[in-house]
Parts: sequence; structure tokens; C-alpha cells
Amino acid sequence: MTVPEHQKQLEQSLSVRQVLALERVLAGEPEVVAGASRLDRAVRWVHVAEAPDVGVMLTGGEMVLTTGVLLAGDDAAQAEYVQSLHRAEAAALVLGLGRAFPAPPDVMRRAAERCGLPMIVLHRPFPFAALTEEVQSRLVRREFAAVSLSEAVRTALTGLITAGAPLQRLLDEIAQHGGCPVVVTNLAHRVLATAGERPAVDDVLRDWERISRQAGGSEVDGWVRAELAGRGERWGRITLCGHRGDTATGRLLADRAAEALVLHRMLGGTSAHTWEEQSAQSLMTDLVSGVVPARQLLPRARAAGLPVNRRTFVPLVVQHGEPAQLDRVLRMLGLTGLVAELADRATAVLLSLARDQDDQALTAHFAARLRSESGSTKAVVAAADARTAWDDVPAGLREARHVADAVADSSAALDLPAVVRLKDVHLRGLIRLLRDDPHVQSFAERELDGLLCEAGEDLLAVLRTYLASGRNKSRTAQLHHVSRPALYRRLEAIQARLGVDLDDFEQAASVHIALLAHDAQQA
Repeated sequence: MTVPEHQKQLEQSLSVRQVLALERVLAGEPEVVAGASRLDRAVRWVHVAEAPDVGVMLTGGEMVLTTGVLLAGDDAAQAEYVQSLHRAEAAALVLGLGRAFPAPPDVMRRAAERCGLPMIVLHRPFPFAALTEEVQSRLVRREFAAVSLSEAVRTALTGLITAGAPLQRLLDEIAQHGGCPVVVTNLAHRVLATAGERPAVDDVLRDWERISRQAGGSEVDGWVRAELAGRGERWGRITLCGHRGDTATGRLLADRAAEALVLHRMLGGTSAHTWEEQSAQSLMTDLVSGVVPARQLLPRARAAGLPVNRRTFVPLVVQHGEPAQLDRVLRMLGLTGLVAELADRATAVLLSLARDQDDQALTAHFAARLRSESGSTKAVVAAADARTAWDDVPAGLREARHVADAVADSSAALDLPAVVRLKDVHLRGLIRLLRDDPHVQSFAERELDGLLCEAGEDLLAVLRTYLASGRNKSRTAQLHHVSRPALYRRLEAIQARLGVDLDDFEQAASVHIALLAHDAQQA
């Protein structure tokens, strides 16, 4: 991921090492005589001072330039001078060699080494004004770049929020500014959302809980975090993972991102729980679709809190069940799983069980408890056979979805068991599984050709009822509120249009299969 230009400017924040590498400074032949391990200290300002008590005038982060003219010949003053800079948290001491000190003074060098204060001597005459001008101008540009970045990020994110953009769009924008993966978690380190280049995100998530807890609140290795809190309540964190800019830039980006996410939550009336649902829905959608290989989704599943090592996975799809209700039933039964809403009032549930648990008994218990909690027999739990390999989970979810689809509009749905499997939906289930096959589609079109037009819609509805009722003419006439003679005329019209005899079992079965395939394709 490329780093935006304004961030590159921010990354030019000057350390002692960077100041020493400036062309103007190199002309003075700088030599580090003490504190060589501390050269990455940030330089906040450059201060030229000859006063022995300069420490009282500093606020921290200054690089102090001096010729030491007032310190020559006084070892005690030299040691105290270095100590005062250390107490004031100065970034470094630069001593210009000359009449006062023709060589690096041992007293100051030893004192600086003990304090860990970088001490640099300049072997050639050097105009301090040139150094202060160079560094100050760079620092001013850096401060301007910080303000520009802050406003650019705030403006971009506020614009997205105002336009009603979803959470993912905000995170994509943050990842673009940061040039690194972005992860949003709840307080238990459970991943709610991510953004960034997919391979980099997967690398971060591969062992998320361990490395996130190991990183803690530190900003080591570019891990920069900001709390998500509003109205006196903390409810999550956003983490820039492996941010390549300096720490100040990372903190700035993380803070602006946190502000935007809190605002998004408040304006949208959403909650951290809703973000959990969105995270589960994104993961489950990718599993069901099969567009992303299951193996690549494993880090996301693990980071979302789903146990995946040596587990049995039970794919379920529930018709007429609310996600919040299903999640509550899972917690009541002490089961672990992901819940995600699909289309057409269907909700996917992926149970993760220990290998020694009875998956069929627990699934039946879940279905019974769900019906008990909902007070209705409408909730139908469609289940696929349990999977012990993660790579088989997508096929299981698709099978459960096919079973749920097969019974969604079935008039016999109330007679089905609490847990419906592929074997329970018979021919209807088979047709659902084969509905995308071109041969099946061609067969349905050919068999029903005479009715697949606007003029044939009413006749198609009569045919559907007639076949679903086992060719019961009385029941069909009753359901369509017509007399038996009127029904006979419609059945004759259907047979004429299709060129079939519905009293012939094989021909009626062929038409019935074609109608099931047509309805499955329309669904």
C-alpha cells in the first residue's frame, strides 16, 4: 500500500541522527563522542546557548548548540552543564571545537555518556545560524504537514459519515491514509472489522489474539492504538498494525480515526454489537459464496472469536429467526458459533463444537430451544452434516441454505422435523441443488413453455396447486375459490398449452419436476 504524500512529509520528523546527516551539518565534520545509542531521539527545536544555566530555559527535545566559551577551565561547571541538559530532557548537545575547546572535553564526554545524552563535536568552524535555519524550517514544515494531515483525514472521514457511508468505507479510507492494515476490536480483542490489503490483513489476523495482547498498549513496531469511547463508556479499540510512519503520525491518524468511528456510531445509532454482526455477516457471506477460499478466511474466523483448531463445525440456516434471538439461544445453551443474517429472512449459524460433543443432539437441542423461545413453529432449522475440516465448511453452509430454500415456501413445512436435513426435502431438495445446472434450466423451459408468459400466469398458479395437492381437484378448486367445472376448464387449457395428459403419472411427474425447477430458479 502506498503512503500518501502528506504522510511522507510527516515522516520527515527529525531525529538527532537525521540532523547529523544534513548536508550543512556534514560540512562541520560532526563526531558523536557520547550517547551514540540515543541518536534516534526526536529533535523538537534547535537552541543556541552559551549560558552555563541553559537547562532552566529548556522544555525538552531541544538540540543545544554551544562553543562552551563560558565553561572552559571549569570541570565542575562542565559536568553540571551536561547534567542540566539531561534534567531538562534535551535531545542532544552539539559542541563547536575552537578556542575554548580545541578537542572534545573528557569531563563533558564522560558526563554525557553516563546520562545517555548524545554529545556531538564539530571539528570544523561552523555557522550555528545555518544549522538553526535548516532544522527550524524543516520542523515548521513538519508541523504544517501535521496540521494538513489532520485536516485531510478529518475532512475525508466527516464527508463519508455525512454521506451515510458504512463502517467498512470509513476503515478503507483510514487504511489508505495509514498505508497499513487497520483492525477494530471490542474490549475482549475480538475483531469487529478490518481494512487494508488482504494479504497484509490476513498476516495480522493469523495469530491475532496472541500478538494483539503481546503488543498491549505499546506503539512498538508501528502498532498504534486508540480507544473507542463515547458518553463515558469504552467499547472498543482501533489499531494501526505496522504503521510505517513515525509514532506521532500514527497517533494522529489513530486519534482522528477513533473520533470518526465514535461519531459514526452515535449518528448511526449503531452499537459495538451491531459491528460484531456486520463482521460475522461479512465472514459468513464470503464462506457461503465460495469466492474467497476457505483457507484464506481462517484467520478472520479465528480473530472473530470462533474456535477452529480440532473442532467439529455444524452449518445451519434458520428460516424466520432473528439474529439477536439466535445469538441469545446460543449463549443460553453455552454453544460457540457465528450468527449472520442472509437474504429472505434466513440466518446462517456456524456452530463450533469440541470433537467429543454430539453434534446431532446439540443441534436438535438448539432447534427445540429456539422454537420454545420464539413461541412459534415457524422457525425452521436447516442443517448440513457436520464437518471436521474447515475447508468443507463453505459446502456445508451452501447445503444448509439449499435445504432452507427448499422448505421456505413449502406448504408441508409445518410437518417437517425441528431440524431439517437434505434427506427430509426429497425431490424438492434435489431440484434446489440442481437449479443452476443448464440442463435442468433447459428442461424446465421446454416443459413449461406454453405457460411461461404473462397470459399463462394464472394457469401456472393453478397447475402449481394441483400438483402440490397430489392432483386433488376438489382441494385445488377450494384453494382457488372456483367451481369444479371452472377448474376442469382451466386444467384442459393447461394440458392443451403444454401438450400433456395430467392424468398420466409420468407426464404429470415430468411437469411437476419442471415446475419445481422453475420455482427454484425464480427464487
